[in-house]
Amino acid sequence: MPRTLLARTFLLLALLVLLTTAAWLSLFRYMDAEPRARETAQLAASAVNLIRASLFAAAPEKRLGLFAEFSTREGIRLLPAEPEDRIEAMPDNRFHDLLLRELVNRLGEPTRIAASVDGKPGFWVSFRLDDNDEEEYWLVLPRERAARSFAAHWLSWGLLAISLALLIAWLIASRISRPLKAMAQSVEAVGRGQTPAPLPEDGAEELSRLAGAFNTLASDLQRHEKDRSEVLAGISHDLRTPLTRLRLEAELSVTDDGARQAVIADIEQMEAVISQFMDYARTESGEEARPTDPAALLAGLVEHQGYVGRSLAVNIPPLPELKLRPKAINRALTNLLDNAWKYGGGEVGLAASVVDGELRIEVSDRGPGIPESEAERLKRPFARLESARTNAGGTGLGLAIVERIARLHGGHLELLPNPGGGLLARVILPLR
Repeated sequence: MPRTLLARTFLLLALLVLLTTAAWLSLFRYMDAEPRARETAQLAASAVNLIRASLFAAAPEKRLGLFAEFSTREGIRLLPAEPEDRIEAMPDNRFHDLLLRELVNRLGEPTRIAASVDGKPGFWVSFRLDDNDEEEYWLVLPRERAARSFAAHWLSWGLLAISLALLIAWLIASRISRPLKAMAQSVEAVGRGQTPAPLPEDGAEELSRLAGAFNTLASDLQRHEKDRSEVLAGISHDLRTPLTRLRLEAELSVTDDGARQAVIADIEQMEAVISQFMDYARTESGEEARPTDPAALLAGLVEHQGYVGRSLAVNIPPLPELKLRPKAINRALTNLLDNAWKYGGGEVGLAASVVDGELRIEVSDRGPGIPESEAERLKRPFARLESARTNAGGTGLGLAIVERIARLHGGHLELLPNPGGGLLARVILPLR
């Protein structure tokens, strides 16, 4: 079966039209057989009766001459029947059975019909002058008289009707599938964190109500997202001001170096937590996707990591240009690198490749890794793995931010075992 609703609906409607047409044609052929057989038998019986009357009126010695005159002047072929005639019967079907029955009713019991006699095709009808006459004659009519065929105009009208029915079926199927396809695309956009354009609220009542409900849902989600971002922005601003004062007071008032550094470290951790909340709440940051060279973006990220003393094992070949939100991608990869340095340890690598129409960006480490059963859970907000990768403080939002940014670009995040030990975090983005 086809995969799309349009193709499936059209296929079912087309099948219904074809089966209905076939059923009507079969019924027509069945109903048409008896009147056509009666008409054909009437024509043949009339010709036989005319010939009988002519032969009765002629003297026996002049009958052969009359046969020749019928053939030359009237175009009617008359032949005497012989015992050694090689007779080919008519096809065994309902029409010819009805035809024979009608001829017997009109001409008498000994009447026979044949498709050919002695290899000469035609519509052969046998008759006798009267019931007591032993001589039998063949009347030869055109074969078309005993054949059933649909007229060309009937066939043309039938094909036209089927074509119109299939066209209407396609229009019906497309009017059903088009709004559903648009809605599916809008749902995918919402799933990626985007705000789709409002769907047209027209067409059938059910589809109109569905489009209106979805538009309301998308509008509510957009409003809630905006309200949440504004609340978190306000909280961030309100918290960072006293945190800045605390840092200043700690540096000026706390004389013990160890205590001062501990207070400053706590303040920095609180600021980092606030920054992650803001990153999660404003994944898009109002940034528009634009054509970007992924290799140049990754090279800039490697350079920045070098500035802070982090040396990476890099494998970045030339990559095709695609539409990205550079700041969001940079934020996602920075989160993965921070996790690798914080929780992984050992050599940290950054690699990119194009496989099966997808851009794959991989961040690897040589740490303890994570259980395969926990990979999906850790991509949810505030999820943390206490046993293996939480030896340092965090909010549990880093991987959730990466997953959200990947989905915003139509991709996803995979957490896989690194060959040789550790974790391999792979961001997959479609090239389209």
